[in-house]
Amino acid sequence: MKVLISNDDGVHAPGIKVLNKVLKENLDTFVVAPLEERSTTGHTLSLDNPLRIAQIEDQVFGCSGYPADCSLMGFGFLMEKKPDIVVSGINRGANLGQDIYYSGTVAAAREGVFHGIPGVAVSLVCDFHAPTSEGLHFLSAAKFVQKFLTEEIVSLLSPNHLININVPDLPYEKIKGVKLTELGLRRYSEEITQRSDFRGRDYYWIGGIYQGFEGTPNSDCQAVDDGFISVSILNLLGKAPDKYDKWLEIIKNFKL
Repeated sequence: MKVLISNDDGVHAPGIKVLNKVLKENLDTFVVAPLEERSTTGHTLSLDNPLRIAQIEDQVFGCSGYPADCSLMGFGFLMEKKPDIVVSGINRGANLGQDIYYSGTVAAAREGVFHGIPGVAVSLVCDFHAPTSEGLHFLSAAKFVQKFLTEEIVSLLSPNHLININVPDLPYEKIKGVKLTELGLRRYSEEITQRSDFRGRDYYWIGGIYQGFEGTPNSDCQAVDDGFISVSILNLLGKAPDKYDKWLEIIKNFKL
């Protein structure tokens, strides 16, 4: 299986390095990711600016653009053959609920789906504002994705669907299992802070504090909060997931 790997945290981020290291143990990987952090940039494409590419190492490239740019540059230009799948991550922080619409991680996977390539976005649900990534369990997420791909479960994925995976920040052996989930709703204070620069001109920060989530017991937010890996099948056309019963059976019986 040929795997194109991307992300929004940047080509030098620890999450993508762990993912590439684990997947290339038994899969053919090719990395194209942003040269700088592009978190929460959504599905931006650089249509009015040129893109620049830097080779980091063999089959690992940095791109000056955004996550969707990186996917497109990978399968549309840099790779000799079209990949079998686009895997985006491992994101440092959750992509749960409505956050998927802001997410550059999800956008990189979604760009592949738009071009007929299955897409998987994977995130580690941890404190995004932690000063370093030291101690985060990226390996747990990478091991799950490796097993998920090698068991060829992705072959069930219908056109115009992508898989969004969120993994609790726990050692692999402490994860309780896997659940097939629906999107929940995360709440933020969405505060806008006004400040002044040294010349007295006003400027603004859009921020806010995470205040918890709403959702059914089957929501992605609830599953991760309970210590389970969340697997959501997202239909980009807004319809119910195809083969839902089959997905439910597989996820219910998935052994870590």
